[in-house]
Amino acid sequence: MLYSLFKYLEDFNFPGHRLMDYITFRAGISFALALLLGLTLGNVIIRKLQKMQIGEVVRNLGLEGQMQKKGTPTMGGVIIIMAILVPCLLLGNLGNIYMILMLVATVWMGAIGFLDDYRKLKYHNKDGLKGKYKITGQVGLGLLVGITMWLSPAIVMRENTEVMNETTHEVEVVMGSNDIKSPQTTIPFVKNNNFNYEWLTSWVDNPDAANTLGWLVFVLVVILVVTAVSNGANLTDGLDGLCAGTSAVIGLALAIMGYLGGNIIYSGYLNIMYIPGSEELVVYAGAFIGALVGFLWYNAYPAQVFMGDTGSLTLGGILAVFAILIRKELLIPLLCLTFFLEDLSVLMQVVYFKVTKRRYGEGRRIFKMTPLHHHFQKEAEPGAAVLWPYPKHAIPEPKIVIRFWIVGILLAALTFVTLKIR
Repeated sequence: MLYSLFKYLEDFNFPGHRLMDYITFRAGISFALALLLGLTLGNVIIRKLQKMQIGEVVRNLGLEGQMQKKGTPTMGGVIIIMAILVPCLLLGNLGNIYMILMLVATVWMGAIGFLDDYRKLKYHNKDGLKGKYKITGQVGLGLLVGITMWLSPAIVMRENTEVMNETTHEVEVVMGSNDIKSPQTTIPFVKNNNFNYEWLTSWVDNPDAANTLGWLVFVLVVILVVTAVSNGANLTDGLDGLCAGTSAVIGLALAIMGYLGGNIIYSGYLNIMYIPGSEELVVYAGAFIGALVGFLWYNAYPAQVFMGDTGSLTLGGILAVFAILIRKELLIPLLCLTFFLEDLSVLMQVVYFKVTKRRYGEGRRIFKMTPLHHHFQKEAEPGAAVLWPYPKHAIPEPKIVIRFWIVGILLAALTFVTLKIR
């Protein structure tokens, strides 16, 4: 809205009208506005949730301080969503396809998470929305994003190519002069850092058919990434400030990548593809990070409000779609390793329990408890059949959260390093 207004004022040479042309300015204002909205809306919404008696349903799992959280307002993810949407609607270019897709992803996943939380509160249990409906919603978003990237003429890229300078005899990166439509992405540890999904369909003789199949593979990857990351974020939401802080670190890393990939000079320096128009995503990222920092004001230990699935599913979906739009989805396994370890810990625990129950007559466990963060929170039980009982003593919740944040920062740094290792 404000972006369009300032564009209109350019015709009248209004003082300061060109400020909106600077991505860094709009991103900075977007961050500040989202932060202020998170702080102000948070207090109002928390009081409203308390008045409506919308509190967390807690099952006694034997974790220190767990039962003290009973009745804490949940569905606080509404705070995050509103703090994201308002700055983007005011400061974002709403005609930009990348901004449109991010706003759709935010509302889409927010709606799924809201329905999940609503069912939990209505029926006073932890089951919420059936898993098949969650998966359907995640797959639907993946299809929407993947097909839009395939068919939209506004989503293009320019290839980065290494050439030898005949004068200096040094390798230089040259960007293509034409925008192309191609299912390419950035991949670590590979020369030129580009991977074309058409390579997987190169066995097809017809070039057009190979291109179509390449895009179909890309869409499948998009669906997988959206589903995996959103579920991983959902599982990570178990300790005060854990999911919000971890997501903020990942969001900052993606924001930097988005800015670099949307700038032809920086893209050439890093030897990554240039994506015209994707720089608008930095404005969204500013709002995203600001909203999470504002939410942490109330969600840090001891939490005054929980984000619920309204927040956690939304955060995972946002991070996944953002990474896909800037063609960095294959960096997600490293950047979002924390989320995937949470997913993997649950899967390993379930499989190991079933296998050992079939073999020994009783189920055994790998971890003291899953998801992984609860393993560190739980005191080891003497004589319990646990493959990895360490640490023996429970670690305080705030310390676990801070350590997960530190690990997230390290993973983000390593992700950037992979772009230069080849």
